[in-house]
Amino acid sequence: MNLLFKIGFLDISIVNLVDITLVSILIYQVYKLLRGSVAIKIFLGFLSIYLMYLLVSALRMELLSIILGQFMGVGVIAAIIIFAPEIRKFLLIIGRSSILSNENFLQELLFWKKRESLVFNINPIIEAAKSLSGTNTGALMVISSNSELKFYAESGDILDALVSKRLLISIFNKFSPLHDGAVIIYNGKVKAARCILPVTERDIPAQFGLRHRAAIGMSEATDTLILIVSEETGQVSLAKNGKILHNLSFQEVRELLNGYLSGEDIDEKFEPISAYERQRFKKSTAASKA
Repeated sequence: MNLLFKIGFLDISIVNLVDITLVSILIYQVYKLLRGSVAIKIFLGFLSIYLMYLLVSALRMELLSIILGQFMGVGVIAAIIIFAPEIRKFLLIIGRSSILSNENFLQELLFWKKRESLVFNINPIIEAAKSLSGTNTGALMVISSNSELKFYAESGDILDALVSKRLLISIFNKFSPLHDGAVIIYNGKVKAARCILPVTERDIPAQFGLRHRAAIGMSEATDTLILIVSEETGQVSLAKNGKILHNLSFQEVRELLNGYLSGEDIDEKFEPISAYERQRFKKSTAASKA
């Protein structure tokens, strides 16, 4: 053990510093996960009870110590039940960021095959989005670069059809039985339509409806790019990693789609919803003053 320095009777080594750093990062990530939800208040409640338990134990208040001790004994099980959605989301984040989440990883490892590029002709998607936007027809398209998303595809109707402008327009036509839900696009094919997506539990601006909430929720749970066409305004948005870009031009949509499918890191081009709201507020304030 490489000793760095001593604090009283404590020996501080490099391993100790690494350990403290990793625990700090873990606590910060848990805080980010719980921030803005009711779970953070429940967590603070558990922490308050635990601190009270330590206090009454130190003061040797036996009756309270027994009562709080029994409560703390089942606290882990209670925490798992109460924080089940947050734990599930945390595990999804870990699984999504792991190289093992790539369905082609084991095949590439075992057979030493170079992964083929999943870049395909996105013109049908862009042209369909233009037509849908022009008629204020709502649409929700999930574009995946590394997974068929079988779990979500099986929640709808399997199509496995080549992407085309006419197909997408016909799916999202308000008289179509497939229009209510999302389509999943993978490797140049519409894998399924009328798919059910997870809805985000975060607080988002009131202007975003259920379609946008589903897109943000899907982007939180998977490493996908979701295209949304607003039924109210016809504006086109893209969601990724729980963040959204609103009111995009079709040239911007094309560039982001190409970047995502070619493996570029486009995360930095997306902004948190709160940042978007601040920017929109500044623009509206400037316009009112003018």
